[in-house]
Amino acid sequence: MKVPLADLKAQYQTIKPEIDAAIKQVIESTQFILGKAVNDFEQAFAKAHQIKHCIAVGSGTDALHAALWAIGIGKGDAVVTTPFTFIATVEAISLTGAQPLFVDIDPKTYTMDPNKLEDLMKTPKCKSVKAILPIHLYGQPAAMDSIQQITHKYGMKIIEDAAQSHIAKYDGKFVGNFGEAACFSFYPGKNLGAYGEAGGIITNDDALALKLRRLRDHGQSEKYKHEFWGHNYRMDGIQGAVLGVKLKYLNQWTSKRREIAAKYKQQFDEIPGLVVPFESPKAFHVYHQFVVRTKKRSAFQQYLAEKEIATALHYPIPIHFQEAYQHLGYKQGDFPVSEACADECISIPAHPEMLNEQIDYVINTVKTFFEN
Repeated sequence: MKVPLADLKAQYQTIKPEIDAAIKQVIESTQFILGKAVNDFEQAFAKAHQIKHCIAVGSGTDALHAALWAIGIGKGDAVVTTPFTFIATVEAISLTGAQPLFVDIDPKTYTMDPNKLEDLMKTPKCKSVKAILPIHLYGQPAAMDSIQQITHKYGMKIIEDAAQSHIAKYDGKFVGNFGEAACFSFYPGKNLGAYGEAGGIITNDDALALKLRRLRDHGQSEKYKHEFWGHNYRMDGIQGAVLGVKLKYLNQWTSKRREIAAKYKQQFDEIPGLVVPFESPKAFHVYHQFVVRTKKRSAFQQYLAEKEIATALHYPIPIHFQEAYQHLGYKQGDFPVSEACADECISIPAHPEMLNEQIDYVINTVKTFFEN
């Protein structure tokens, strides 16, 4: 039995008439860049997170760069994040001219360890830190209460990387309500995915929202009037239309992800040598990925491949080991939890289009591997 890691074709078939009609409407209106479909989506996505503003952009990387740029991060500044992430998080810092600084992750949640952050802030290298960029990884929100306390203590700003955590919550509040802004990716494989590249920024700050709207459109306040230089970070109309349709199903799809995750954890929890995802008591985890850990990862992945169960490694090389960031001077052992996770983490299928037979097949196959 084949089990894909995601099944976008099956998802499309369930909402095909709505998607096709929405795309057709954009084509007929010829509002291909921004326009009504994007504006409607912005309003709906902001409402879904109980926040005032959503600024739609061209990708999750655009969102991160624009948000950091808009709060004034630039050359001579430093921004703290974790090395266990997709490179876009760190690239966004570099694109502003600022320096990335890393702290290790919590061994249970895989998100920024507040204790390590506090330790870092006590060192001389942190005099130039202007912002913290916590990552809500795999759908699990970071420990935002502790992170907020530290940022208030040292006078820093927060930009949340929520690329994988649409409608996730921490301490009863949606992500995006803890810092200056939060950044989302709508890459096709995300819990809320476009049919191409797309991203978004949410914020409660009126002035920041206005600045971001202008920044994404070459600094324009109105056509051919440029208050400052910006960039072309606009969302396509078709992506806005697709996201507007799919957003209506996000709660339903998230419930299904959580249902599958609960079933997996119940079945896998007692397996020696397999670590299942931990959900913080304060978190509402949306399981963008269901990530397990095992020291037998290579053999486990090969076995699942033989059984036609797709897997992925998120992420096999931490950023401080990437050639692109060797100049930062970090070495092996600097971030032991991130390094261990990079060696041991593997994502298995847990998407809302899975059939019951596929879920059971994954469970039985995983059990069989570890029993043998």
